[in-house]
Amino acid sequence: MMTVAPGFADPPLAAQAVFRRLLDAMARPGTVAPLEAPPAPSPLAPAAGAIALTLCDADTQLWLCPALREPAVVGWLRFHTGCRIVEVPEEAAFAFAADPSALPPDRLSIGSDEFPDRSATAVLQVAQLGAGDPLHLTGPGIETTTTLRVEGLPAGFIAWRGRNHVAYPRGVDVVLVAGAEIAALPRSTTVTEG
Repeated sequence: MMTVAPGFADPPLAAQAVFRRLLDAMARPGTVAPLEAPPAPSPLAPAAGAIALTLCDADTQLWLCPALREPAVVGWLRFHTGCRIVEVPEEAAFAFAADPSALPPDRLSIGSDEFPDRSATAVLQVAQLGAGDPLHLTGPGIETTTTLRVEGLPAGFIAWRGRNHVAYPRGVDVVLVAGAEIAALPRSTTVTEG
């Protein structure tokens, strides 16, 4: 019998705190923010686990990259959220990737012109936030431009973000995760390399 690791100590209060941080990160793209996160089963990063506990429930379809399909991770997510793990990314409301190169971004739902809110959100684990290659961000929530340094983005990420941005208001929102820290790249944000 598998023992399931604990989730939030106080689920309602913890989920509210994480949700506020996520909203703030989406409103201020490129800002690195810490989350108070429970220890998630490896290789799921603590912040990714906190996001799943906050946003997923029994009606949520979740796609996991192959590295996250470990029994401990799947069992933890199902026990604490009741979410449904889907095999194909096109069906997912959320896509979680521990290995950035395993995320198939062009297969995620971008919503429709009538329902852009039916797009997917990608939660992408990277090596580090605040270090690494600079990304220059412009768009809503940014006065002129801001720089976010990210270590561990996959090849082709910037090109995909360009295609994603052109589809606005449709498109995939991205939350970058490193340990217990997050930074958001909403679909409305233009991302270019330094």
